[in-house]
Amino acid sequence: MKGLRIAATGSYVPERIVTNDDMAKIVETSDEWIVSRTGIRERRLAAGESTSFMAAEAARCALESFEGSAQDIDLIICSTITPDFHTPSVACMVARSLSLKVQGFDISAACSGFVYALDIAQKYLMAGAAKTVLVVSAETLSHLANFRDRSTCVLFGDGAGACIVQASEGRYASFLGTDGMGAELLYATSPYALSPFETEEAVRAGCAFSAEADGFVHMDGKEVYKFSTEAMPHCIEKACESLSVSPQQLGLIVPHQANLRIVRTAMKRLELPEERAYLNIDRYGNTSSASIPLALDEANREGRISRGELVALVGFGAGLTYGCAVFDW
Repeated sequence: MKGLRIAATGSYVPERIVTNDDMAKIVETSDEWIVSRTGIRERRLAAGESTSFMAAEAARCALESFEGSAQDIDLIICSTITPDFHTPSVACMVARSLSLKVQGFDISAACSGFVYALDIAQKYLMAGAAKTVLVVSAETLSHLANFRDRSTCVLFGDGAGACIVQASEGRYASFLGTDGMGAELLYATSPYALSPFETEEAVRAGCAFSAEADGFVHMDGKEVYKFSTEAMPHCIEKACESLSVSPQQLGLIVPHQANLRIVRTAMKRLELPEERAYLNIDRYGNTSSASIPLALDEANREGRISRGELVALVGFGAGLTYGCAVFDW
């Protein structure tokens, strides 16, 4: 069996809602400026919730609609760029929260992370190395946002999404990639304490590109926009090509919720109506790898997807990474 079946979905977002007017109180911006450029009207920001906590809550939400139990899970794959610890992994903390002793690990592929994690799950299922996989993406981007930089801080939100995946007889294809030449276009450094045997100058000299070592997200907005509007349609077309189908045969596209204009431009290039893409960026902002499973859970609960329908999940972001998975729902 080469396909996969999304047996259940779940999500979690912090209770705190931060509107564009709230952002305008701390940085020079306005609701009109943010909405016109991004489509974002509000986002959820953590008030003490950790990445691991949100991941576990999203997993519990998925388990509530799963026709099985947590004991059926034999692998946990978590995607995040904002783990609570360097070690242990978020996957380990989710297993701890669910009282499971299973395989588990984290991956870091930025906003494409959920698609990467789902593709890894499919490979485990196809190989028979796992039967039921919990895929979780959780991000606390408010910990990376520079709330003095109006060009970036208004973009991000916190949250988590999860799905429980099993093998199926359905169709599945993916197209993933990384263009490291664009790494400096979108990054956030990991602050480390210097050892007694190195200097800050030496550490900076050893970096692949000149980077601000402040731990905040830094982005070349124009170049990232250009990359994203090209990557999204390209990924979808290549994944569909592998299944000998056209993008027009897709029932629903769940894209990374980065920017409304990016999605609109990409859909136009695909010659598809905007309504074919599920969007919730207006309420959650950009939650990096959590955005696709968060949107997928909402689409599922709203009845936007029918069994047997061909679905595309597509992500693009820092790395620069990109990826699309197309499968029968």
